Amino acid sequence: MKLLAHLFVGLVAAEHLYFLWLEMFAWETQGKKVFRHSLPEHLFAPTRRLAANQGLYNGFLAAGLIWTFFIGDPLWQFYIRVFFLFCIIVAGVYGAISASKKIVYVQALPALVALVLLHLR
Repeated sequence: MKLLAHLFVGLVAAEHLYFLWLEMFAWETQGKKVFRHSLPEHLFAPTRRLAANQGLYNGFLAAGLIWTFFIGDPLWQFYIRVFFLFCIIVAGVYGAISASKKIVYVQALPALVALVLLHLR
């Protein structure tokens, strides 16, 4: 169970690194494909800076989870992981309410699974 928890934390971190890349560096190319149902094509250029800011925040979430793999104290590792996973869950729920219901499945659900696995180990 411990290995599965580590894998899910890593998966959530990798997912947020992808969000960072997509929103900061590929907003007007790949972003148009990913968000084609959420945003009209003509709005990608004007929202580039907003998306980049959002991507930066996703990078901070990923960095926090990646940091936990280098924390030697298991209790502190657990607490820091819980904090960052909870932040991601809250962001995912808010995104589902304010932007697209799909966000709860893409962002919040994997973080929730990781959080549950952390508590079961």
